[in-house]
Amino acid sequence: MSRAGSQQRTLLEILARLRPHWRADAALPARIDALLGGDRRLGSRDRRLYRELVYTVLRYLPWIEPLLDPDPAEATRRAAWLAPESAVISPFRDAVAAGLPECPAGADEKARILGTEADALSPAWFRDECPSAFLPRLREILLSRAPLWLRLQADDSAPVLAEFEALGWKWRTSVLAAGALGLPAGTDVVRTRAYLSGMVEIQDIGSQRVLTSVGVEPGGHWLDACAGAGGKTLQLAGILGTAGRVTARDTRRSALDELSARAARAGLRDRIRIGDRADPPGGFDGVLVDAPCSGTGTWRRSPHLKWVTTGPDVRSAAMVQLGLLTENAARVRQSGLLVYATCSLCRSENESVVKDFLGGGGFEPVIPGKWLLPQSHDGDGFFVASFRRTPI
Repeated sequence: MSRAGSQQRTLLEILARLRPHWRADAALPARIDALLGGDRRLGSRDRRLYRELVYTVLRYLPWIEPLLDPDPAEATRRAAWLAPESAVISPFRDAVAAGLPECPAGADEKARILGTEADALSPAWFRDECPSAFLPRLREILLSRAPLWLRLQADDSAPVLAEFEALGWKWRTSVLAAGALGLPAGTDVVRTRAYLSGMVEIQDIGSQRVLTSVGVEPGGHWLDACAGAGGKTLQLAGILGTAGRVTARDTRRSALDELSARAARAGLRDRIRIGDRADPPGGFDGVLVDAPCSGTGTWRRSPHLKWVTTGPDVRSAAMVQLGLLTENAARVRQSGLLVYATCSLCRSENESVVKDFLGGGGFEPVIPGKWLLPQSHDGDGFFVASFRRTPI
């Protein structure tokens, strides 16, 4: 059997093991990593090849899944053809996708060549939540792989950029977020001196723009009510400066443990109180509710969520989000700022939650709602709104 034939067979074996889970397991990326990492037959280059092909299958699942049983050779041929250009993909594509023209950029043209429909690449329930995702501009970027974005945490970027240049990495900045550095997807930044010394932190540019969009002032005591592993917590501590502090809370202890390690690496442990349950008298100067959500804004890096998430899931999430927003609004001092954010592109989780929250009174909108769409900054999609507590 040829090398390409062996690779096709291995890919089909991997897909067969993942297939029972890719419409049910929200933690599928961890399953993929464990599967590829636990296969002793695979070297690092092989793992990169199969990971890229698997994620391509997930992005274009309705175009590939129906062929896995009746025509597995065509299924792998399509995966190879649709995969993004890279050194590990090209030899496999050349061997198995012969006869197909060069893969065009747009989904409509791809669909025409394959005799299928571009609209099938997003779940039908999503049309009511985000109609623009079925139009070319947003649809194309949601089908692409997201780059790696870093946030500079050092006053001097020169050592960071010098190290990246010495490694031969191509980096870029963005006019939309000061200190944001973009690198190609898959760049192994966590082994660099810049990362290990806390000079940079991994944080998507869309995530960075949430806080820069709402005009947080230096100083004061803020609550990050749904801190997770703390990307925005660290950014918030940096914005508040040495006179400010952040209390970070989350229901997941493992996330707070990761935040603690990141805060230590960034030299910000003295500004961040992790897991403190005591509210200050009079409330916090500001509260960030970066609410758990459907993650539809992260489909570029987590395409499996398209097939795991349902319309009822989104509506259930919206109820939880409204509850979190209402609960934490009570912790904002008079004239303090409340910030609501999601990494969702769904109306139910964004404008609808804001409307219901404002109907309860006590706050006036500062930013009624702002979409940070992936095509505007080449990252994940976010929604952010901010409110000022009105004096009694």
